[in-house]
Order: sequence, then C-alpha cells, then structure tokens
Amino acid sequence: MKETFLLQLDLQYALELVGTYFFAISGALAVQDREHDLFGAGFTGFITAIGGGSLRDLLLGAYPLVWIGNVNFLYAIFAGLITTFLFSSAVAKLRKTFFLFDTLGIAFFTILGVEKSLLLGFRPEIAAIMGMFSAVMGGVIRDTLTNVMPILFRKEIYASACLAGAVLYLTLDYFGLQRNFNLLSSIALIILIRLIAVRFKLSLPTLN
Repeated sequence: MKETFLLQLDLQYALELVGTYFFAISGALAVQDREHDLFGAGFTGFITAIGGGSLRDLLLGAYPLVWIGNVNFLYAIFAGLITTFLFSSAVAKLRKTFFLFDTLGIAFFTILGVEKSLLLGFRPEIAAIMGMFSAVMGGVIRDTLTNVMPILFRKEIYASACLAGAVLYLTLDYFGLQRNFNLLSSIALIILIRLIAVRFKLSLPTLN
C-alpha cells in the first residue's frame, strides 16, 4: 500500500516537472521573433512556467509556492530555456507546432491543479476551476508580456479543453478508478481536444 502511494506521488511529481519544462519552452518561443535578448526570452519562459501554478497556490493558500519550496522546478525551467537556446534552429522549425508545447503544459497543469485542490480539501467544483486556472494563467501572462491578445480570449478551444479534462478526472475519481489511469486519461483528453480543434479549426460559438 505504501509503495503504491509513493508511486502515485512520483508520477505526479514527474508530470509537474515535465509540465514546467514545456511551459518554459513555450514562453521562450513566444518571443523568438520579437527582438528580445536572451534575458528577455528567459524571463518570459520563467514567468510562463511559474505563473499559473503560483497564482493557484496563492488563491488556495498553499505556501510556500511550489517552485519556491522545491528547487527542482527551477532546474526544469532552466532545462527548458537551455533546450530552446542551444537548439534554436531546431526549435525554429517547430514554430508551426508551437501550440504543442503549450498543449502539453496545460494538460499536465490542469490535472495537477485539480489534484492539489482536492488534497487541500476543496470541493470538486472548485478543484475543476482551479485546475483550469492554473493551466491557462501562465499562457495569459506570457501573451500579455508579448503584447498579444491572450489565447484565452480568442475563439480557440483552450480553457474549455482544460475544463473537460478536469471534469473527466473528477468523474473517474468519483467512480473509484485507479488514480494513475485517471491522471493519464485526463491529460490525454486535453491533448486530443486541442489537437483536433487546431487541426480542424474548431471554435466555440461567439457572442453576436
């Protein structure tokens, strides 16, 4: 029983580090063609990676903030920035798939935000909202810093994909399915929705 619990924690921890890594890459990529120096790109990547999780922790009253309490999150950010800087030519070829890094980041952080909220004793409805919030706010901060309309306010299916993944996780958890299965299934759903939406240019209805 103890080994199973530790395995679950290890999976969550690994996914949060991976999500941080991908968000750092997406933030650095966002300023690639905007004449920013390395520090500017690094700062944008850093804020993108920690923004959503930090705001989530502040709202939930969880201290210290996740990246302050564990230096490995800083290492994950630095790894993402170094990947972008050292392999800039290869990264440049991924401009058309820029959304993929962002999609991986929001998928991981949505479910991790849900789990952290539940762990702190919040209701499932709040957990779903906080999962979505922690996933998208890093991107909102990134777009604001780069003077771009935040993707959250465009017609793209973005936050709604996160909410769908959060609801799936909570539903599977309610029926008592195995936690790692719930986690991976929900992450996969968010990624699938985003990929399909971008591929077929799907969007939610707009207000007229």
